Amino acid sequence: MDRISEITRNTNETRIYMKLNLDGSGKSDIHTGIGFFDHMLNSFARHGFFDLTVKVEGDLMVDTHHTIEDTGIVLGQAIARAVGDKKGIARYGSMLLPMDEALVLCALDLCGRPYLVYDLELDREKVGELETEMVREFFYAVSYGAMMNLHIKQLSGFNNHHIIEAAFKAFARALDGATTFDPRVTGVLSTKGSL
Repeated sequence: MDRISEITRNTNETRIYMKLNLDGSGKSDIHTGIGFFDHMLNSFARHGFFDLTVKVEGDLMVDTHHTIEDTGIVLGQAIARAVGDKKGIARYGSMLLPMDEALVLCALDLCGRPYLVYDLELDREKVGELETEMVREFFYAVSYGAMMNLHIKQLSGFNNHHIIEAAFKAFARALDGATTFDPRVTGVLSTKGSL
């Protein structure tokens, strides 16, 4: 069974094409118009072993908000579609990921109920052309698009680049774990019988 999704989303603010393969090898082709954001999405694909294509035309003459938020919405939807009925998967995933002085925890549950707990301490306005306040908006959009419970917590760190990159990589590893098939799981991993 191929766990691949393909989404096109066009609005007055953004035009987005995305293709996601949960069972890929980490190949990516990312073009959002925001260099550091591209770097983060490439890191997400590589460290989660996802094949990811992202093409975005956004209203960057305004700022990065619509481009980043809408990309998060579409990535969340792509994850939800690719995961499908969730039968046989681990459902939960977590990663405590170090990057130099930064240490970030990501834990998630593909439960069908969106919720974000976000605790990154970013003290610069921008990293490259990425407005740091948009990191939270991105993960919020992903959590709601994917209908996942998502926790991201900084345990140490002072370099904003390292903190953000550790968060994206930790998210990738946690999602890879949650979407992995567990032979012990019959149906879906829930006492309710559905997710």
